[in-house]
Amino acid sequence: MPLHKINGQWIHYEDTGGDIGPLVLAHGLLMDGEMFAPQIEDRRSSCRIITWDARCHGETENTDDPFTYWDLADDLRGLLDHLGIEKAVIGGMSQGGFIALRFALQHPERVSALLLLGTQAGVEDPEKVATYQVMLDVWEAEGLNEQLAETIAAILLGNEWPGRHPWIAKWRQKPRSLLRPAFQALAGRDDIHNRLGEINAPALVIHGTADAAIDIEVARELSRGLPNSRPLVAIEGGGHASNLTHPKLVNRAVQQFIGELLVTVPAASNGRGHARRSDADRRLADRRDQGRIEVLVDRRLAERRAMERRESWRPAYGL
Repeated sequence: MPLHKINGQWIHYEDTGGDIGPLVLAHGLLMDGEMFAPQIEDRRSSCRIITWDARCHGETENTDDPFTYWDLADDLRGLLDHLGIEKAVIGGMSQGGFIALRFALQHPERVSALLLLGTQAGVEDPEKVATYQVMLDVWEAEGLNEQLAETIAAILLGNEWPGRHPWIAKWRQKPRSLLRPAFQALAGRDDIHNRLGEINAPALVIHGTADAAIDIEVARELSRGLPNSRPLVAIEGGGHASNLTHPKLVNRAVQQFIGELLVTVPAASNGRGHARRSDADRRLADRRDQGRIEVLVDRRLAERRAMERRESWRPAYGL
């Protein structure tokens, strides 16, 4: 189990390896890196995906110190340093998106693109904070009863998704001491709408139309606020964690986005000239050029054969 000490915390991460990417994904509240299993299973063999567990989640071993999403963004920087990654596609779901946006503001030079799933740039709705506070109090005092577990599952995963039961089992095993620091980070986060214009990296926002935690209109606002965002991808019927409940639709959008990034030559910035394409870009361009050559050769051969047939027909038909 890979663990590395970053900012006094033992951060757990998983790395698939691969030549294309990397794509670094951060999970949502109460989840962990395993929530991206559908994306890892459906990845192209050469695509490198890195997942990691934030403080108070998964297999990460952390201190009792309070933290903010800015702190978690700094944990992500330490993880990239440890892995020797200078630049990556930074992604996340809900809480993971809060981290990704703050990382892009803190370290723009290390973000090749942003992938934002079921997330937003604003603060938590006060009414939802009050509801979540009551749920937290019950969980801490009495444990995770059946009604509370199903309520949380409905918010995060939807009412009818059959895969929710293993996650409920995980929540029941979660130490209650980790709940409040994670909740305080969620409830106490700042609004960064007025800073979205500083983020120039290409971005893709994906959001479920049935998201019970974050309304899709808030996601549209996020997409509009990012200068280089692609049009928002709405997952019809998708809940908060649509990458888990509707993986085919999400994976298709993610793969198209990554594919577009691979064939795009980075533009010059600050007068320093065009950045050199990565090895992956060059290999893809070589394959594309080779394909054009093969099509051209096949076309010319076909034309030559057709001409030869016409020449052979003339004596036979007196033409």
